[in-house]
Amino acid sequence: MVTALGWRDTSKVQGGMTAKSILITGCSSGIGYDAAITMQAMGWRVFASCRKQDDCNRLQELGLDSPRIDYQDVESIKSGLDQVLEATGGTLDAVFNNGAFAVPGAVEDLPTDALRDIFEANFFGWHELTRLIIPIMRQQGHGRIINNSSVLGMVPARWRGAYVSTKYALEGLTDVLRIEMRDTPIHIILIEPGPVTSKIRKNAIPHFERWIDWEASPRAAQYKSGLRKRLYESRGPDPFELPPSAVTRRLVRALTASKPKPRYFVTTPTYLMGTLRRVLPSRTLDWVTAKS
Repeated sequence: MVTALGWRDTSKVQGGMTAKSILITGCSSGIGYDAAITMQAMGWRVFASCRKQDDCNRLQELGLDSPRIDYQDVESIKSGLDQVLEATGGTLDAVFNNGAFAVPGAVEDLPTDALRDIFEANFFGWHELTRLIIPIMRQQGHGRIINNSSVLGMVPARWRGAYVSTKYALEGLTDVLRIEMRDTPIHIILIEPGPVTSKIRKNAIPHFERWIDWEASPRAAQYKSGLRKRLYESRGPDPFELPPSAVTRRLVRALTASKPKPRYFVTTPTYLMGTLRRVLPSRTLDWVTAKS
């Protein structure tokens, strides 16, 4: 059956049981795409949102429901969620906040407007969508809000100040929300991947070129010998890099566990850095992370 929105009505699965629903953002590729395909195969009603309409159209051709949600466009957040709720009859079992980008560059070279730009996409938009969803989950009496963070939400790394700052902020906001929602039936969960195969490095190039005047920087030689090579030269997978399916496996656990953990680590570096952050003095941890 096709709904008024032009989407397939997949609200029923075998046996006449109502399928659980999930909204996943950032589904054009990588983690979001793998999560959407997997959850749909498991029988979930998946709404796989993308920032660009062309990507939404491509996912719809693959049989996925795909509303357009751009975290930097508040109206798209509201209209995208409205489309989801119209299709489900006003309910939503889970949301996986996932879409994000990076602006690589030294902190001293980052224009403040670059930080404003990345915070809109990686933090403020997530908060906007989450606030809209909480009343729905309160009314229905259940729900799971899962935020995809990063090992860089726990430890810093050079050249990544903009991205790190958004993930540090996300971790703090999510921790507080989890505490505040303890008296509700809504679970708040973080997933913290390390190196995972994605297009984030490639997608960071336009932001680097837009915001970073590296040739005028006192670190120009370091950019030339280091960061620019990492951005523009293909060197194969990073050490310990895992495919997006590794994140999806943690997502499935977060969605299906009767008592989900507050955090799910993904990849060896995340486990390692999680331990080092607890046991090492700050200066020693700085020395370790400066090598990355």
